[in-house]
Amino acid sequence: MRSLPFGIAVAAAAFVGAAPARAADIAAGKEKAQLCVGCHGENGISQMENVPSLAGQLDQVIQWQLVYFRAGARKNEPMQPIVDQLSNEDIRNLGAYFASLPPPKPEPDDDPDLSRKGAQAAAGRRCASCHTDSYAGAKAAARIAGQREDYLLKALRDYKKGVRSGGGQAAMAEVAYPLSEEEIVALAHYLAHL
Repeated sequence: MRSLPFGIAVAAAAFVGAAPARAADIAAGKEKAQLCVGCHGENGISQMENVPSLAGQLDQVIQWQLVYFRAGARKNEPMQPIVDQLSNEDIRNLGAYFASLPPPKPEPDDDPDLSRKGAQAAAGRRCASCHTDSYAGAKAAARIAGQREDYLLKALRDYKKGVRSGGGQAAMAEVAYPLSEEEIVALAHYLAHL
């Protein structure tokens, strides 16, 4: 498992934790978010496989992840040319904009038995201790309720393999590593339908 370089972690913490010179501008964030629409969808609701919805995501989560991508701590080829052109102010504005949007509405649960198994896996791994009882997230712990199921599967598998970096890496690797494939599938299904 790769850990986040200390310098990047300190820089990201200073960026996100520092009081901005002025408040984030949601309208400017909405305008800048036109760069995101092609993959993350209109109003931050992804229609693309393995790409997360950003609508309703926490402001700090958006900011941290953009900083990680921009610093190269998180790798994603399609994201790189976009984050390279973002200023710190753009990142603050994007965080505020996506946080202001209503989260995606989950699809009706087509497999309640699988969701029950996922709920058991979530309770057994104490997912709510970081992501809250409603899985709406807190601070830098992402909203995972109602997220795309395919993206949740990918993220959990990446954490299990130790190939995902950037925020929560140690905690998520510890949670995901012992998960069986069946538990990963059940957990992703459960969370996607909350």
